[in-house]
Amino acid sequence: MKTVLMVAEKPSLAQSIAKILSRGNMSSRKGLNGACSVHEYTGSFIGQSAHFKMTSVCGHVMTLDFIGKYNSWDKVDPAELFSKAPTEKKEANPKLTMVKFLQVEGRGCDCIVLWLDCDKEGENICFEVLDAVLPVMNKPRSTERTIYRAKFSSITDTDICNAMNHLGEPNRNEALSVDARQELDLRIGCAFTRFQTKYFQGKYGNLDSSLISFGPCQTPTLGFCVERHDKIQSFKPETYWVLQAKVNPEKESSLTLDWDRVRVFDREIAQMFLNLTKMVKEAKVESVSKKEKVKQRPLALNTVEMLRVASAALGMGPQHAMQIAERLYTQGYISYPRTETTHYPENFDLKGCLRQQANNPYWAETVKALLSEGINRPRKGHDAGDHPPITPMKAATEAELGGDGWQLYEYITRHFIATVSADCKYLQTTISFSIGPERFTCIGKVVTSPGFTEIMPWHSIPLEESLPHCEKGDLFPIGEIKLLEKQTSPPDYLTEAELITLMEKHGIGTDASIPVHISNICQRNYVTVESGRRLKPTNLGIVLVHGYYKIDAELVLPTIRSAVEKQLNLIALGKANYHQVLEHTLDIFKRKFHYFVDSIAGMDELMEVSFSPLAATGKPLSRCGKCHRFMKYIQAKPSRLHCSHCDDTYSLPQNGTIKLYKELRCPLDDFELVLWSSGSRGKSYPLCPYCYNHPPFRDMKKGMGCNECTHPTCQHSLSMLGIGQCVECENGVLVLDSTSGPKWKMACNKCNVIVHFFENAHKVRVSPETCDLCDAALVDVDFNKAKSPLPGDETQHSGCVFCDPVFQDLVELKHAAMRHPMHRGGQGKRQGRGRGKGRRPGGRPNPKKPKDKMAALAAYFV
Repeated sequence: MKTVLMVAEKPSLAQSIAKILSRGNMSSRKGLNGACSVHEYTGSFIGQSAHFKMTSVCGHVMTLDFIGKYNSWDKVDPAELFSKAPTEKKEANPKLTMVKFLQVEGRGCDCIVLWLDCDKEGENICFEVLDAVLPVMNKPRSTERTIYRAKFSSITDTDICNAMNHLGEPNRNEALSVDARQELDLRIGCAFTRFQTKYFQGKYGNLDSSLISFGPCQTPTLGFCVERHDKIQSFKPETYWVLQAKVNPEKESSLTLDWDRVRVFDREIAQMFLNLTKMVKEAKVESVSKKEKVKQRPLALNTVEMLRVASAALGMGPQHAMQIAERLYTQGYISYPRTETTHYPENFDLKGCLRQQANNPYWAETVKALLSEGINRPRKGHDAGDHPPITPMKAATEAELGGDGWQLYEYITRHFIATVSADCKYLQTTISFSIGPERFTCIGKVVTSPGFTEIMPWHSIPLEESLPHCEKGDLFPIGEIKLLEKQTSPPDYLTEAELITLMEKHGIGTDASIPVHISNICQRNYVTVESGRRLKPTNLGIVLVHGYYKIDAELVLPTIRSAVEKQLNLIALGKANYHQVLEHTLDIFKRKFHYFVDSIAGMDELMEVSFSPLAATGKPLSRCGKCHRFMKYIQAKPSRLHCSHCDDTYSLPQNGTIKLYKELRCPLDDFELVLWSSGSRGKSYPLCPYCYNHPPFRDMKKGMGCNECTHPTCQHSLSMLGIGQCVECENGVLVLDSTSGPKWKMACNKCNVIVHFFENAHKVRVSPETCDLCDAALVDVDFNKAKSPLPGDETQHSGCVFCDPVFQDLVELKHAAMRHPMHRGGQGKRQGRGRGKGRRPGGRPNPKKPKDKMAALAAYFV
């Protein structure tokens, strides 16, 4: 019996596929990494009985990075990153030990079936999996085939079974195109980012960005936003005049007419037209035309259009919308959400897909009518040859999906139903009037067949004032004629939806990476998201783009990246050589980098206008150990200390508050200590600014505070305040926070574990003696007499925090509440050395959604 290993891209996907193929008759167990499960069952594989093992990875197994010293910003010239710096594949998430897990499961297997997502990234992950498992799999006999690729677009019984019956091979060329993109982005992005970050952060104190990054796709994305900003700033409003006439077809009704000249920019000429028309008392009908018009149903939905609608009408950022779509896909509610295609394949089961929606109360009537009367053939869109358009794959309710999940699913479903509905038909009546020498027009629309607008009401033809029945030569009395003075208005800031359109048009990024590039320029503080999800560039974003234009416009224009994307696509198609494309592109950007470095003064001139020098930024905080003058604390990202006399800058821990620590000094260098804190519920520890940047001992690394310092006698060091090994992580030590009284605590110097103990104690001191049972340092505690938890009238006790029965009930384990949004820790609670259980870290709250979704959709599509 053959053993077949099958690998999907996500754990939830593996479970769904295994459930379909095994018809639910499978056993499941956790893998050794704890993140991925293994589902086992027996069945038939290419005519032979087989034992199947279905598991997954968690996205990319490997990531590309520089080796050793080339990851150091201080030791390596960024120019070396273009060619000299060797790269290597490293595990994307070492904690998952994914390679070891795959090898354990792959050992002794005869065949492998790859169920990775069917796009270029998925193909790349296929080969990452193969590199891990092929060495441990059973060797094939002669030409026996062992590697298979499953191609699928949705998690349905039909699609999965069809994929299993038509297995192909992974595409090496597509995987290579991803490798090329990764290497280009790594080398180009790191070189420019390191240089400009070090250069500008070393000069200016209020940039308010921890990283001044450059990206071959990210920078042109920012460029579009700044280009719109420049148009707004340079816009000069012009006054113009419009002639407006109203006629009275009947006594109590009036009809507003539009001037055929639209507008004029000369006041005197406008006044002349007004005088000419004011002399006339009646408007004459010159012509009446009626024409039946059609508003076409939408093309099938692809990724870019879905992201546009999600941002403009549903109030979701592109990255958030993509995450929701991926979740809906893995749960089997929609088809694969990454596709450029807007054309349904000839064999696509449109009716079957539609029948699944026949019982949903929101659109049941429309669906049933379509099924009984016959569906309309969808419009012919673009076939990119990747995946079918995004469609619903099974029925769902708002209670099942909730919130954003339901909103996106509802839109996808309505869009699908609309593609097989009839076009909207309406009758447009145009009446042309003459008032003296001037011509005026009014237009009326009457819907004759609503078609797809029933399911997408935001596309419906707005109700307009009904036009009077009239014929050529009829006269209507003029009720009013006047001149309106107006002004031209500037364009607004780009919306995310408009930016996505520009990126697609110019070939910046892919349907999968567009949300990431937009997210990056927001996180780097280059743009802010304003109301209506409009992207307003910050001072830093504006200066960077203007600087690139000044030095080398191609760094920010979309042209060069678009050309690179075309070359990458040629690699994927097997029409271009991977090494030649890589070498040619890197050579171009290497030349541009050297020119950029030589011309950086041009960008610096712009920086000087917008930002303050380090010496003029921040507030005095602690004394320098060299000159004994006050250094200034610069709070803007990245927070740091700067001594203007010595012209030295000292980096600090981020995402917390910094204050002076009792005016105490470091015994090694005489610098005043500062205290870093992540908040009252978080961690805090003192640090020496000089030691933090220049480790004094061999076993210390850059970026360590006093809680990791091995100085043997300093009262703030790990040697004096360390209590015992962390109860959760392997290398951490629990260190007494001597500033935390009366709510005393000790915190791990590696992870976010916090232990609260001895509340209301006067003093807590770490003893030089150790516990006989666990080797932890003993603690001497002096309690408040009125609140002492000790038996009798005792106020002092010495013992082990973990083993002493008197102390055991006074200890509570928690997890630090970090200020950074990606590290909002939770709180668990157990006594003694038991492990606490934290809440999963969360992200930023979602932006508020429009209250009236239909109104928001209508506003987007107008």
